[in-house]
Amino acid sequence: MCSFGAAPSVLNVLPNNKTMTTMPLATIMDNKPFVNVMTFGMCSSLANPTVASATAAALGVLTPMPCVPLLTAPWAPGSPTVLIGGSPALNNTSKLICGYGGVIQITNPAVTNIQIP
Repeated sequence: MCSFGAAPSVLNVLPNNKTMTTMPLATIMDNKPFVNVMTFGMCSSLANPTVASATAAALGVLTPMPCVPLLTAPWAPGSPTVLIGGSPALNNTSKLICGYGGVIQITNPAVTNIQIP
């Protein structure tokens, strides 16, 4: 979920030689817009140029616009003890910052307890 998004989304994790179980495992580098991180419906951040423009056109009434995540950095923090393909594993405390000011976090992890030998 994004703090400025109107709807939850799904984190897509591609196999990319990271499969250690029957499901691929996420790393902090799974941060690509429209590959790993999908849209969150409508965005209400005034830092988003389309929201700012639509709000100005509506004489200052906040006007949400479609979410297009602007992601330039990895998730943080990752797991300090588990590396997958050379990158720290994603965990339930990891957050991703959108360039428009939103904070993206995992609210309903599909897998919560994986044991890695």
